[in-house]
Amino acid sequence: MTDLVIRPLQSNDREWAASFVIEHWGADIVVGHGTIYHPHELPGLVAMLGDEKVGLLTYTIDPANASCEIVTIDSLRQGHGIGSALIDAVKAVANKAACKRLWLITTNDNLNALRFYQKRGFELVAVHRNALKESRKLKPSIAFIGADGIPLRDEIELEMMLDD
Repeated sequence: MTDLVIRPLQSNDREWAASFVIEHWGADIVVGHGTIYHPHELPGLVAMLGDEKVGLLTYTIDPANASCEIVTIDSLRQGHGIGSALIDAVKAVANKAACKRLWLITTNDNLNALRFYQKRGFELVAVHRNALKESRKLKPSIAFIGADGIPLRDEIELEMMLDD
């Protein structure tokens, strides 16, 4: 996609980002590893195709641990390189912030995400068994059955170590 541009999430994107997160994540919050996130308030990257917003990635940087966590990533056009471009862009952000680790959490049912991340160099580093039991206390709307009828129970942590 030669016309694809990745740019930082701007203040005038926040309302769009809030609606986007609700549409794709079922609420204006995301819960992972016992933390509640409001993705539309986080730093982020927007994928633009002309004037159309076609993807969003939100992240947090933890300078104390030299890490960058991808909180959300979504593409409106699967298979067009949007997700890969967002990953490349957040890697650049993380490197600029002197992060040594880029990481994320997904759920045990999200086979598409597991495939996507591993193809882009992420490695599985932990399975947090039954983590969704605790997450449902913070976000009760989390389903019990996920993609392909798989019981939604565990968080899977993936990471990519970044170059110096």
